[in-house]
Amino acid sequence: MQSASSLMGVCVILLGSYAPALPAPVPQSTPATKPTPLILEKNEGERRVFRGWPGHPNPGSVFALKVDPKNGGSLHLVFGTEDLPPGETIPTHKHPGPDEILFLQTGTARVRLGDSVREVHGGATVFIPAGTWISVTNVGRDAISLAFIFSAPGFEDFMRAESVREGEKNVPVSKAEDDELQRRHSHAVIYKEP
Repeated sequence: MQSASSLMGVCVILLGSYAPALPAPVPQSTPATKPTPLILEKNEGERRVFRGWPGHPNPGSVFALKVDPKNGGSLHLVFGTEDLPPGETIPTHKHPGPDEILFLQTGTARVRLGDSVREVHGGATVFIPAGTWISVTNVGRDAISLAFIFSAPGFEDFMRAESVREGEKNVPVSKAEDDELQRRHSHAVIYKEP
């Protein structure tokens, strides 16, 4: 009769040989520090301004990265806020890996999500499963204040690359730089061509 430990070893070997292949890991941000509890007021966090890009040369909306691998050291999620001025659009894009939640705190937006289009107002929640096309346009008279949550880090690195800290000199992204940043961060975001 075999011992329990040798039978356990055989089971582990057999199970291991039938284990399905795991998908390749998605590149993720590396935390700068050990996870740290945070309490942040509305205007606190890593405040940044989009640099502007080809076809939209003016500096874009202000956003704040509140919790991510570099702010609080989270390995599991990204949380931030953004102010979207009247008439501004978050262009059509999708995130291949993480799910996202948008929570509109104020304002009025036209949201295109997959095949549906809907006008929503302050208090609305938009759940965006990974791989779903999304765009948001401010169709109201006031800025939209929104919060965003990603189920995994990654996109915040692209956001940093296409922005500057609030108060820094803001030079628009060139077409070549934008193309290179989109290629380098395609694991985190894909924009639909106009």
